[in-house]
Amino acid sequence: MDGTSPPREDWKIGVDIGGTFMDFCALEVNSGRLATLKVLTTPDDPGAELTTGLSVLQEQEGLAPEAVTRFVHGTTVGINTVLQRKGAKLAMITNAGFEDVLELARLRMPDMYSLFCHRADPLIPRDRIFGVKARLNAQGEETTAPDAQSVATAIKQALASGAEGIIVSFLHSWRNDAHERLVKRMILEMEPSVFAFSSSEVWPVIREYERSCTAILNGYVHPRVAGYLEALEKRLEQKSIPAKALLTKSNGGVMSARDGRENCVSMLLSGTASGVTGAAWLARQAGEDRILTLDIGGTSADIALIIDGAAQFGTGEMIGDFPLYIPSVSVSSIAIGGGSIASVDGHGVLRVGPTSAGSIPGPACYGRGGTDATVTDAMAVCGWLGHSDLAYGQLRMDQSLARNAVGALAKTLGRSVEETAQAILNIALSEMFVEVEKLASREGVDLRDFTLLPFGGGGPMLGAFLAKDLGMGRMIAPRRPGVVSALGGLVADLRGDFIRTVFAPLDGQLGSDLQVLFADLVEEARAWLAKQGHEGAAELNLTAEMRYSGQSYEVEVALKQEWLDSAEDIAQAFHNTHARLYDFADPTGQIEVINLRLAIVGAGPDPDFPVHTAKPCKVEPQKTVPVFTGMACDIPLYQREALPPGAQLKGPAIVSQEDTTLIIPQDCTATVDPMSNIVVRFDGVSND
Repeated sequence: MDGTSPPREDWKIGVDIGGTFMDFCALEVNSGRLATLKVLTTPDDPGAELTTGLSVLQEQEGLAPEAVTRFVHGTTVGINTVLQRKGAKLAMITNAGFEDVLELARLRMPDMYSLFCHRADPLIPRDRIFGVKARLNAQGEETTAPDAQSVATAIKQALASGAEGIIVSFLHSWRNDAHERLVKRMILEMEPSVFAFSSSEVWPVIREYERSCTAILNGYVHPRVAGYLEALEKRLEQKSIPAKALLTKSNGGVMSARDGRENCVSMLLSGTASGVTGAAWLARQAGEDRILTLDIGGTSADIALIIDGAAQFGTGEMIGDFPLYIPSVSVSSIAIGGGSIASVDGHGVLRVGPTSAGSIPGPACYGRGGTDATVTDAMAVCGWLGHSDLAYGQLRMDQSLARNAVGALAKTLGRSVEETAQAILNIALSEMFVEVEKLASREGVDLRDFTLLPFGGGGPMLGAFLAKDLGMGRMIAPRRPGVVSALGGLVADLRGDFIRTVFAPLDGQLGSDLQVLFADLVEEARAWLAKQGHEGAAELNLTAEMRYSGQSYEVEVALKQEWLDSAEDIAQAFHNTHARLYDFADPTGQIEVINLRLAIVGAGPDPDFPVHTAKPCKVEPQKTVPVFTGMACDIPLYQREALPPGAQLKGPAIVSQEDTTLIIPQDCTATVDPMSNIVVRFDGVSND
């Protein structure tokens, strides 16, 4: 013995909670071993599934709680609060005469072509919005000082309405937030038991509706998010985990749970963005630079583009009926998932979704009380599912229950049970096809240049069928597709977004102003990163939102710091970006700079997973199983753990594993690569 102690085992854990399961990815750093797990959610006791999962990892995988150095959690508590309208009762204080800002919004209807379309009710009704005497002009100069009596009256009215929290949003506060700060201070002095947020502290951007809406979303979810995070930290403490909890954010990064209690709006798309982050990491590891992601859960299918190994970002993502104006990973959602219910309408037409069976009772085949036919039941009836336990043995599929549920629809339609099940799948795929084509058209990309990366519980089940319909040449199924969102939290960077509104013409006089604003952004960003406990280098990404004078929308343009003194360089970058997006640029047009934005990134862990030598080999199936594909046939069933790198398969085939089931259709070939991904190629199509 040389007296040296064995190396300490450090563990890093990523956790993501959805409607049905909480997913775990636990990385033992020294060995590179990755332990994964799914645990059924407990709606009646939120957070109990976390304790259960950690205990299972401790018992089965040897996880040492005291050795956990990083814990990242993604949650749907924020977005579910908005979708279910179960948030805080809020009031708002604004300028007198502008109390209708939420009702007016942008005067756009959700569907301009529908005669029956109507806008959703605001989260704060008109009778809880109070105007006060105070005014700044467009330059941020005070024209009317806040009237103390007017403000006190508004606060008393807000409290008398039963408001739990108050949002303060004044005109032009992006230029000068003094009035908002004054009113917020008066609120907390008059009634410390309520909470208050000002629009300028949440997201200080031009346009009062967008700024107000973002602040309202932050306040609406604040009590439930803060309570959930407090309980999360207590459970980690009870499990003797020393790592401070981090949360996945809508921008694909992470932040501390302490920040999350106040900056709730940044985590509304937590789980969705985390999935894309995990998929982007997997794509980079596999050397794929153009990816279409497909995340199918119980209630929806989420799609996103990854270009040059990076997720795409946008603003104005919809949170239910309301737009979110902070930077977010750009994800499009389709109301079709494994739990989507199939029904026959009054005209005898078969429809799928948007109603979902949810986690309870769930699809009929789960045997948890569900009786409606769902997409998952249709998969079971067709024979694609039901040959092994699901979700790490937590669910057993009963095909007879699925047949009973689908059979009720089949009787109404006058078709066989199998034909009805196949029709359900065809409709679900067609709904996805339409939305993916919309995304491709909107982004101006040719999907034949992309590889599909499916994940989630349902992505690998339907992914190959969708890819074939879209004319894509390849699909890559990761080793553990069911827990990619948890993996995203495990590998995510610390990322903060900061903004300053400029709203000025691009000319030679603007350079010095941009330098000052950039310096302010850098100082704020570095202070935030230090607060998160990050040590080491940071990456700074500078962009500007710009437009031609007279346009009503902006284009985000990547900038370099050295360009800030050169209006010509900034203008050329804008012209190039505008031409790429719209095939048009006006080199003589006057340009306006609306917002200057900075993203700071502190690199997260980069796990070193083993890469194996892929030796081409044929493998024998575990058995053959009956499947209906328009006609009855027997196809091979493989177990994922029995497929070594280099293994080659031909479709049709089923690959079963602990967290999902991968389906390889007819006229496809599949190979296991050195990273243990299954790469599926569609015969007759190539995007290599």
